[in-house]
Amino acid sequence: MSEFNELIKSFAKSREYVRDFFVYGFKTRDEFAGWSGRTYDNERRRLESWLSGYVRQEHTGKGKNIYLSIDSNLLDTNPLYRVWKTKSFTDNDIMLHFYILDFLLKSPGKTADEITDGILTKYGIVFDSQMVRRKCNQYASEGILCKAKSGREVLYRLSPPAKKLFSSHPNLKNAVKLYQLSSPLGFIGNTIMDTGSFQNDLFRIKHNFFVHTLEDEILLPLLQAMHKQRTVSLTIKSTKSSNLLTTNGVPLKIFISTRTGRRYLCLYLPKTKRFTNIRMDAVKEVEAKETFPEYESIHDKLEKNKDSAWGVSFQNNNRLHSEHVKLTLHINEMSEDHILNRLKREGKGGAIQCIAPNTFTYEIDVFDANEMLPWIRTFIGRIISIESDCPQLAARFERDFRTMYHMYFEE
Repeated sequence: MSEFNELIKSFAKSREYVRDFFVYGFKTRDEFAGWSGRTYDNERRRLESWLSGYVRQEHTGKGKNIYLSIDSNLLDTNPLYRVWKTKSFTDNDIMLHFYILDFLLKSPGKTADEITDGILTKYGIVFDSQMVRRKCNQYASEGILCKAKSGREVLYRLSPPAKKLFSSHPNLKNAVKLYQLSSPLGFIGNTIMDTGSFQNDLFRIKHNFFVHTLEDEILLPLLQAMHKQRTVSLTIKSTKSSNLLTTNGVPLKIFISTRTGRRYLCLYLPKTKRFTNIRMDAVKEVEAKETFPEYESIHDKLEKNKDSAWGVSFQNNNRLHSEHVKLTLHINEMSEDHILNRLKREGKGGAIQCIAPNTFTYEIDVFDANEMLPWIRTFIGRIISIESDCPQLAARFERDFRTMYHMYFEE
């Protein structure tokens, strides 16, 4: 029987089960569909190894639940970055890592063949020169080494230590501290902090969505495709089933919900000539394709249409380009100015009009009126009427209201 190993080769697999524990927690061992009991136990041990201190257990009638409890308000960094720092390696990888760095520390500016010979002479260890060259090129791409051409030869040397950079630019430390905690791809800033041997002692974020980092492996190639104005092929796992499907389109923008923190990829579909939004946590793979010549014009069109989107949906069942919504609300003008201020602040430019004493209308045109329903519900007790081109909006509101009434006022 093989021993448990906390190291991994594929971050995609780690992303799956960390998300299952973190986002969809409070499951028992038997409720993790698609996993054998042994697989579940291995993944749980990895999680407990990486995130000890944040793993909680809860015993219910169904069994023991394992989940993550993380309060972003109290933390100086994202603990999920630890998942990124765990990789598989061989004995040769470990030895070669230290031999190359130690040799170049005392003998900078050497070719791969010279490094191979130097390791043999100094340490008495034989490595294949191609292996050494691949490792040096890998470290050069990761910033550990610098490489430069001298004639036909490629010379390698250690990159300047990060401490020198921070000593000459003291305020740079503060920028990195904030970046690693608040920005996409913040793991880069966290790695710089590790290299520079300092910690975040300044910043805390009250409402931070740490789970974002699990999607950064998908976010990076999408941003690169946007920068190069290329189309992409996406492998998507349905959020309602385990089915995998492929979608081709033009990536244009990343939308982030300020309420839930969920991230969406805005994709243009050339075949249907429509915009759509895909949940980032549903995207499993990204493959960049050819350049899209009309990228700028489509991006400009998105910016114009964006103002008419209430959330992230650009679609509806109406033949019209947008759906009209009109709310009639009872608001006490003398004591409820805060409600009017909230309509102005959260109403996304909708028109507000006083039509009678303590009676106001709010009107707006949006692509998908159904997205407004959670916001509209917050005005229950003040709503006089709801009118819309979208017949489902009023019907759903009435159904939800009746359900709530039966729940609280009828035996």
